[in-house]
Amino acid sequence: MNIQQLYDFCLSKKGVTEHFPFDEDTLVFKVGGKMFCLTSLKEWEKGTPSVNLKCDPERAEELRAEYEGINPGWHMSKIHWNTVDFNNDVSNKMMCELINHSYDLVFKSLTKKIQNEIIELEN
Repeated sequence: MNIQQLYDFCLSKKGVTEHFPFDEDTLVFKVGGKMFCLTSLKEWEKGTPSVNLKCDPERAEELRAEYEGINPGWHMSKIHWNTVDFNNDVSNKMMCELINHSYDLVFKSLTKKIQNEIIELEN
């Protein structure tokens, strides 16, 4: 997966917006105003791309044990976030599953009102 594929995949999800809330390097994807995916554009340019993704705590531990390329979230809550390296043993299929899982967790944490507003959006 390259940066354009990541960008397109994240933005294809209902209600997703892109932001640079911290600096001009850190691309953040949000749903309902809450982050579910972060990545450093400079790291992509350097050839060491990764993303931070929200994850269920139990699943996060299992994934970290199974995959060398999945580690506790860098500069994030180590319990709820993973950093996933693209140049490692995580397949594109698994990367998409992890992004979907992160999106779903954040979506479910939104109020019913915001969830319904997003559901009613047209893609």
